[in-house]
Amino acid sequence: MKFGIISVSDRCYRGEREDQSGPAIAESVEPLSEANEYRLVPDEKALIEKALIELCDDARCDVIFTTGGTGFAPRDVTPEATKAVIEKEAPGISEAIRARSLEITPRAMLSRAVSGIRGGTLIINLPGSPKAVRESIEIVLPILPHAVETLSGNTQSCGGNYGK
Repeated sequence: MKFGIISVSDRCYRGEREDQSGPAIAESVEPLSEANEYRLVPDEKALIEKALIELCDDARCDVIFTTGGTGFAPRDVTPEATKAVIEKEAPGISEAIRARSLEITPRAMLSRAVSGIRGGTLIINLPGSPKAVRESIEIVLPILPHAVETLSGNTQSCGGNYGK
């Protein structure tokens, strides 16, 4: 699988802080990864949209993880940028992440993260902290191979057998 990673952070973009969440994603997907594409962008809706479109349409990533910009802060616009570029929503993924995260912290209910599909790419918004990134990816890793296979058009084994 080819992964895209987009870290959304004004401070990291300006060089005031080192991005730790993007590398946490790369480390977490390493067992499944053929290649990773990485982008670091500020909390600007248009720039997030541009990075998402580039990784979907040009780099042809199978899965894109964004990290950061999913909370209540005025500049948190990652969900809005994601909604602007996806063709279909995949709410079950974000719901599963929030549900599991709620077992760890009540702050999980403050997440506005979304997931969706653009062409053959699955996009998943993750929180901004490296710890929350690792916990969230752990939840979705088991479904990624099947999701990517289905998005590629191979629906032969997809007859609603969710447990397989």
